[in-house]
Amino acid sequence: MEKKKPGTILWHDLAVPDAGAVSDFYQKVIGWEKSGLSMGDYDDYVMQVPDGDSQTGTTGVCHAKGSNSYIPPYWMVYVAVENLDKSLEQCTANGGKVVGEKKKMGEDKYCLIQDPAGAYLMLYEQA
Repeated sequence: MEKKKPGTILWHDLAVPDAGAVSDFYQKVIGWEKSGLSMGDYDDYVMQVPDGDSQTGTTGVCHAKGSNSYIPPYWMVYVAVENLDKSLEQCTANGGKVVGEKKKMGEDKYCLIQDPAGAYLMLYEQA
């Protein structure tokens, strides 16, 4: 993935117990096309606008297991940050919470936060 400016929404996804059923739901309700994304012993799903034109990046419907088991069943927005550690320090210093541990995806790092109002957001530092 091309490195984006801090503050850019990179993608959004949803972690739920039954990603197959929920991805079918959104396929029928919204009209998104779905394709499987192998996670080893199961598939998560990439959801796309039928003509392939998307202004908001990739959408995923994922199983809430493995590395996603702690993520609440809310549409999660992944936002680019320059320095994850500094952003996490600012989060707690300004009344937010760090939820779970920092994770790695290749050389990239990410972590879930909760703002003072209770909303969740995934912070993502691209290598």
